[in-house]
Amino acid sequence: NKMSSSDHIFIVGVLFFLHFVQMVIGDGPLYHICSTTSGNFTRYSPYEHSLNKLMGELYYKTSPNGFGMGSMGQYEAHTSGLSLCRGDVSQKDCMTCVVNASAEIRRRCPSNKAGIIWYDQCLLKYSSNDFLGQIDNQNRLYMWNLNNVSDPSSFNAETKRLLSGLSNTAYNAPKMYAAGALDLDGLRKLYGLVQCTRDLSSVDCKTCLDGAISELPSCCDGKRGGRVLGTSCNIRYEIYPFAGV
Repeated sequence: NKMSSSDHIFIVGVLFFLHFVQMVIGDGPLYHICSTTSGNFTRYSPYEHSLNKLMGELYYKTSPNGFGMGSMGQYEAHTSGLSLCRGDVSQKDCMTCVVNASAEIRRRCPSNKAGIIWYDQCLLKYSSNDFLGQIDNQNRLYMWNLNNVSDPSSFNAETKRLLSGLSNTAYNAPKMYAAGALDLDGLRKLYGLVQCTRDLSSVDCKTCLDGAISELPSCCDGKRGGRVLGTSCNIRYEIYPFAGV
């Protein structure tokens, strides 16, 4: 049978769509929050129009340099947002992660005026409140390795030393990001990463990172790996290489 041009276009379209879906699905989110305190919006409302425009804006702003922020609309239709990719992530992977995040947060929080979603490679947050430029101390996600180290007190001290050193580098760095490693005992290495969202000032970045580091004893005491994920900054340490370290 002869294939018409319209059939051909349809098949190419399906193949492109399947490739796009495969590219976009990737790894699932680590966690998400649909705010119950900011109120809801209805479909096709001015707020949803602003939110749709904001998601597009974040996508275009984030992929070139790993960070995007913006505000859309006025009064009841006002929404602000930011998206951040991990400092070592390629432009292509960053773009994919932000596409994932914006689609998934809308699916999981279909009518919430504020939401946050964390992935391993990116973060996305939006709200009807103008939160940009302020440290968010409310929204935190803690993750840790279930295994303990054999020498918790010295290990904890080394973890703090590594992350504090990285914090001192990151808050003055253009990307507000730093990753590195240190030798523990000649046999093992400890790897770390710290990062801030670039809507913060240098001083606030340092404050945020130091605050996150101070929370490690309560979540990750003596654990082989741990993370404190916020929406203004995040820190991570592991006994294996990650994030291009």
